[in-house]
Amino acid sequence: MTTTHDTVLTSAERLAELDLDQLKQLVGLVEYDSTTDPFPVTGWDAIVWVVGNATQAASYYQLVYGMDLVAYSGPETGNRDHHAYVLESGATRFVLTGAVDPDSPLVEHHRAHGDGISDIALEVPDVDTCIEHARAQGATVLEEPHDVSDEHGTVRRAAIAAYGDTRHTLVDRSRYDGPYLPGFVERRSTIKRDGDHRIFEALDHVVGNVELGRMDEWVDFYNRIMGFTNMAEFVGDDIATEYSALMSKVVASGNHRVKFPLNEPAVGKKRSQIDEYLDFYRGPGAQHLALATSDILATVDALRARGVEFLDTPDSYYTDPELRARIGEVRVPIEELQSRGILVDRDEDGYLLQIFTKPVGDRPTVFFELIERHGSLGFGKGNFQALFEAIEREQAKRGNF
Repeated sequence: MTTTHDTVLTSAERLAELDLDQLKQLVGLVEYDSTTDPFPVTGWDAIVWVVGNATQAASYYQLVYGMDLVAYSGPETGNRDHHAYVLESGATRFVLTGAVDPDSPLVEHHRAHGDGISDIALEVPDVDTCIEHARAQGATVLEEPHDVSDEHGTVRRAAIAAYGDTRHTLVDRSRYDGPYLPGFVERRSTIKRDGDHRIFEALDHVVGNVELGRMDEWVDFYNRIMGFTNMAEFVGDDIATEYSALMSKVVASGNHRVKFPLNEPAVGKKRSQIDEYLDFYRGPGAQHLALATSDILATVDALRARGVEFLDTPDSYYTDPELRARIGEVRVPIEELQSRGILVDRDEDGYLLQIFTKPVGDRPTVFFELIERHGSLGFGKGNFQALFEAIEREQAKRGNF
């Protein structure tokens, strides 16, 4: 049995003109019974970044990642503290914030973490119900439920603390038709891009890195506080090489629209990618965003042409007879994937194609994954070894291995 919570589109999905069938293919939605969900989540609301230069970053994500500028807040709108640019691609919304006032709290956040994600905001049907449940289960409430209003209507918001300095703002937009939030004005880009291919259409998952020994604590947080279910677990030899290893568990909202893989380092001969992240981010945080696309080949071609660098995959990956036997037939010849460095994996539900960028900022912390699903509900387990070895090669180049 399903109920309205699992069939409701978020405001961003409606604006992107995506329907449930498209979302099922893009991000692997499943049906669920929401009547017993103590913390119903409609979907992603926004990924809020703190960056060193929001003005330049906004141009970068428009020019390179094909995002559209839709709203703005800053000194010209009465916000003396910082610039905030709201960008969208399909159903995905980024909010890029950068300090104007030298005393802004964003300055200290950026000093500690560099460019990174401060808020993984979620759209919910009932902010008060979610906060009441979260508080009863021991969550730290950072913002009590409250209304913010302007001529476009009213948004109800609240926020809870997650790992490190990350937070989850909970947003109910059902009474609002403005460009983003009160305090923002509509702003459209004057940037002209080549072609009209949409680089990505939805957000598939957000990966969080936490300290050694704390992964299960945060899995319990999402189970207990937010009613998420355990979706997958990767331990031991699942994600390991001769030199380093990590452990990962995946939690997801009932319909799998919101998915959070959570990683912690494992003991190895050398420092893992998670150790490197924790050192340079100065603590736990969001490691990478998986961006869903319906045409990963065109997306990779467009991004490479715009200067994006991806992790290299050795040719031996594609000539491995075990890989060929395991993946079977996919929508393009394996040579097409090999020429672009795209990885492929298959599970009992279907297959997926994926590729990973190098870090997007100066610190070796946040990066992107591009993913194209064809029935698979997984995360590319069969590619973990190749991916991990590729990351180790990059760590060695940086002198952090």
